[in-house]
Amino acid sequence: MPQLRIRITGGEDDARAIGNLLTGVRGIEHVEEISDMMSHMDDPDSSSAGLPDDQGPGIHVLEVEAPNDATAARVREVVEALAFDLEVVVEFESDEAE
Repeated sequence: MPQLRIRITGGEDDARAIGNLLTGVRGIEHVEEISDMMSHMDDPDSSSAGLPDDQGPGIHVLEVEAPNDATAARVREVVEALAFDLEVVVEFESDEAE
């Protein structure tokens, strides 16, 4: 069962729109936003310590389980189309579970 991770560089509304789209794709039963796995390396002595981190778009990661390769390809297709419309960047990472 293919598992996709979709990294979205955009706002929360954009990530929510993509997640909502994915729940409507036939065959997709699991869509979950997962936490950012990178720890934020804030240096307490840095000149930027304590400054808000909301100057640029956020990064959101969605995890999607597809029942087969054809559905995974459909997920990529619809997400790329919506990302183009929303003017956000998406990156795909896949894990083939056996």
